[in-house]
Amino acid sequence: MRNKKWLLIEQLDKKLKPFQKTEMVLVPSKGWINTIRTAFNMTMAQLGTKLGVTKQGVHKIEESEAKGSISLNSLKEVGNVLDLKLVYSFVPKEGTFEKLIDVKAEKMARKIILRTHQNMKLENQGISDDKINASIIDLTNEIKREMKKSLWD
Repeated sequence: MRNKKWLLIEQLDKKLKPFQKTEMVLVPSKGWINTIRTAFNMTMAQLGTKLGVTKQGVHKIEESEAKGSISLNSLKEVGNVLDLKLVYSFVPKEGTFEKLIDVKAEKMARKIILRTHQNMKLENQGISDDKINASIIDLTNEIKREMKKSLWD
């Protein structure tokens, strides 16, 4: 049976499902604001008027977006004046949060089991590869079940 934490993870994965293909989206080198403004055939002065800033202010906004230093509020503001909605999310590189946790737990379990196995080998008490793999699977499942904070160290 899934505990409360896992139910939250499942809900989070469901909410973010529409974002899973965003890894295929390439951010334009000059940023979205510049790209959209150019595609709309809008001048910096026109966008500046909508935002209440000068042409130079728009240039600074576009520059800060391209550098990655723009604030979410600035992006929202530009989106609003262009009748666009800012969509913002974090998407796991592994596809889902559950898969991310699987990978982290397995990595942690492997590190623990192999360190223990190394000590046992030094004492001439090593175990077979099959036993090692079974131990890694068991410990991975235990780590996932307990979802300890140390998983993120």
